[in-house]
Amino acid sequence: MKYIVSYQKPNNHYIDIEFIVDNVATDKLEIQLPAWRPGRYQLGNFAKNVQKWEAFNENGKTLPSKKITKDLWEVETNGSETIHVKYNYFANEINAGSSYLDDKQLYINGVNCFLYVPNRMDERCELELQIPNDYKVASGLKETSKHKFECSDFHELVDCPLIASNSLQHHTYNESGVKFHLWFQGECKPDWKLLETDFRKFSKAQIEKFGDFPVDEYHFIFQILTHRTYHGVEHYNSTVISLGPSYDIMKKEGWYNELLGISSHELYHTWNVKQIRPIEMLPYDYSKENYTELGYLDEGVTTYFGDKFLLSSRVFNWDEYAKTFNQLLERHFNNFGVNNYSVAQSSFDTWLDGYVKGIPGRKGSIYTEGALVAFMTDVFILKNTSNKKSLNDVMKVLYNDFAKQGKGVSDQDYKNVVEQVSGVSYDAIYDDFLHGNSDYTEQLKSALNYLGCGLQVGPATNFNEAQLGLKVRYEKNKCLIDSIYPNSIAEENGISINDEIIAINGIKINNDFSKWSAYFKDDEQALSLKRELGVIEKIKLKAHDGVYFKTYTIIKEDTFSDNFNAWSK
Repeated sequence: MKYIVSYQKPNNHYIDIEFIVDNVATDKLEIQLPAWRPGRYQLGNFAKNVQKWEAFNENGKTLPSKKITKDLWEVETNGSETIHVKYNYFANEINAGSSYLDDKQLYINGVNCFLYVPNRMDERCELELQIPNDYKVASGLKETSKHKFECSDFHELVDCPLIASNSLQHHTYNESGVKFHLWFQGECKPDWKLLETDFRKFSKAQIEKFGDFPVDEYHFIFQILTHRTYHGVEHYNSTVISLGPSYDIMKKEGWYNELLGISSHELYHTWNVKQIRPIEMLPYDYSKENYTELGYLDEGVTTYFGDKFLLSSRVFNWDEYAKTFNQLLERHFNNFGVNNYSVAQSSFDTWLDGYVKGIPGRKGSIYTEGALVAFMTDVFILKNTSNKKSLNDVMKVLYNDFAKQGKGVSDQDYKNVVEQVSGVSYDAIYDDFLHGNSDYTEQLKSALNYLGCGLQVGPATNFNEAQLGLKVRYEKNKCLIDSIYPNSIAEENGISINDEIIAINGIKINNDFSKWSAYFKDDEQALSLKRELGVIEKIKLKAHDGVYFKTYTIIKEDTFSDNFNAWSK
């Protein structure tokens, strides 16, 4: 299989691609474009970005072809042994999982735009980029000559994104026998010394826990943008991370800790997901949904360890780590969907609404609830092994006994390995929290107490959240009801999700509702609301002593706890 990528007018954002299939021996050839990309468990329907598509034989003669599904084509080969498909792809979206073209860079996530023959995905692939001579290429692909690459199969091809540009900034470091690359594209002033110091620490810590690294080289590829953004996607031997704005990236008081957090998270994925894979996704089927309940392992455990390795490697101090944990607690306790769906159910349904807010009170998050259950499990194992074993040991078993043996992991496999490592039944956490929707409070408190920590609960900072039971968001200068606490004053008085607050006590709202609500905290608050159907209504609210939305903070109570020291290693 060979792919030739070129473009004519980068300002039009169309990438031209020629896909060459040889050794064709059938009358008809089916050619597929992926419908989704690993790392985001929802359909992307990338075929919507294809404008032109035509098949030819080796002599350039057009062959009959037709679509049989939204992203599957059938070509009549007419006896040709080599088929050329020439098509284009509109690349005008820039995030960590997209493709983008302008006069500054060619950015490709192959899973967006590279075709494949479904029954020949294991064959060697070649890629040729017809790009300016001075362009460097940031990618985990093996370069055979300038701007030409090869890989073992289609899976590797689409799991190695690339950025080609003459403005890439590049730095390398070697740690534990692995060469790491840091690539920055976009407006950015990297502090290489600071980056290398911190990246070395968490890279080394993660490798030590697993015992080895799955690949010889690894590429952190950063798309730095001028607006606020935060997104990362894991790959076989690389990650693409989209962050912004540029001026905040290297500031400790800005988003530098976010850069560290997402980088540690994505590095951990090199083992967990790229190697330790749900059995339902081994191999990936790019043409349709790949359902699994193991989002709590894929993303939950990764979220937990991504942050925890920053603490254990001393990149983060306790306060910096506690801030990330507190965010998980607030997301969990202020999401009422956790009372409806378990984290396993939420994982299965990521294909429906896993990356949007969704309807009120429907689901949890594989990232948030998954991470908190991972924490419970980690302490559960420590407690039952006198601090000799931890969740790290579970992940090492999954890596050595499953991933390295080419075996996928099932939900039952995960449970069995936890029990193997801990030496006791895992039924309670498995049934109540992974597959049930029991209240997390007491289990979290117990785990924190074991580490010499406590859970402090207080009212939310904003008066309207704590005392009225409503949260707002701002969109296009509109103040919209974003969340309502069950049985709160707001709910009991008939306020609805997505109501627009126009005024409070006759004063027009200008992105400052929370300040006005606090100002009128001792008064009746008359909210002028615009309903979904355009009707204007006024609803009056008066706070009482109840507290609705809350803040959650972990407190380190015993500085010299042996259990804490064992956990934080």
